[in-house]
Amino acid sequence: MRRLIAAWCCLVLAAAATALAQDKGGAEGKQAAKAAGKETVPKQEAKKEPTEKQKAQQARMKLCAEKAGDRKGEERSQFMSACLKGADPDSLNRQRERQLRMKECNKQAAEKKLKGEERKRFMGECLRG
Repeated sequence: MRRLIAAWCCLVLAAAATALAQDKGGAEGKQAAKAAGKETVPKQEAKKEPTEKQKAQQARMKLCAEKAGDRKGEERSQFMSACLKGADPDSLNRQRERQLRMKECNKQAAEKKLKGEERKRFMGECLRG
């Protein structure tokens, strides 16, 4: 147990000494550079210009946002996703409406306990409107 504690203490001291040495080295290096008249000036990172692909994506996002108008929440999210993928969001809305109609018709057929030909006939009439 004593050896474990001693090893741990040595590790902590070594880490502290390393951190202290790095800190002093950095400060001393700056002072030496200042004294020599070679003060280091932080480099300003050049601002990258967006690529053509990024510009096209930004333009597409702007256009889709305008088309989305006052839609909110999940509806807007789905619209934007479809629009950005290049799909016609309105056709996706029609597909969504058909899915909802199918779900409702299935529910009604289940409530009426329809089966076989009778169910097919009912579903056809229900889906046509």
